[in-house]
Amino acid sequence: MEHAHSVAVVSGGSSGIGLAAAKALLAEGWAVGLFSQQRTHVDSARETLAAQFGDDRLLAATLDLREPAAIADFFGEVSGRFGRIDALVSNAGFSPKRPGGRTPLGEIPLAEWNDVLSVNLTGALLCCQAVLPGMVERRHGRIILIGSIAGRTTPRIASASYVASKAALAGLARSIVSEYSEYGITANTICPGRILTEMTGQASSPTNQSALSRIPVRRLGQPEDIARAVVFLAAPEAGFVNGAVLDINGGEFAPA
Repeated sequence: MEHAHSVAVVSGGSSGIGLAAAKALLAEGWAVGLFSQQRTHVDSARETLAAQFGDDRLLAATLDLREPAAIADFFGEVSGRFGRIDALVSNAGFSPKRPGGRTPLGEIPLAEWNDVLSVNLTGALLCCQAVLPGMVERRHGRIILIGSIAGRTTPRIASASYVASKAALAGLARSIVSEYSEYGITANTICPGRILTEMTGQASSPTNQSALSRIPVRRLGQPEDIARAVVFLAAPEAGFVNGAVLDINGGEFAPA
């Protein structure tokens, strides 16, 4: 189903889950603005997506979520070019690791903790603040926050900074539900399990093979598994799905 006049912004949209989401939305007729911090990834994504869908519905930029002015400028550029923003897919995030695994909680430097939260949580807030006024004015909007299984159950791989930042996204979504639902705006959180991306590494790695042994469907996730849910939640027809936490993990975590 095409949404010819719908516009989405995808943070962290140049690789992995974000790129898959951007591609899926473009395939459905959306216009997409995407950004991430790594210029080479942005350039590659722009080239790939433009070759497949053309560049008339695509805007790609390199920016840092720790720079509020740059975020505001980009969202303004998207609105100026496409006329509106109907959906936000807040996907950008990172999970610092030490050689051999996660940083023990008692050893996390304060600078690292603050840096992770500034991107994974505060960056999501800034993106929400950038789109909400326009959504309120049009009385329609879809906000989709990409969390993690690490924020849903006992973490096995990620450090506490990442876990805390991703767990907090559901609280951010609930706050949006509380304050903005009357304007036709929904906010939902998708929590992926082990998805094969550049960040998670090769399927054959010991970490991924260990994860595979815990997944009842007996496969690791693909970015497209998440992208399909993004397309659904972004659609006008998903208006009664609000404040939900959608676990997409092959059954590794199945809450009561």
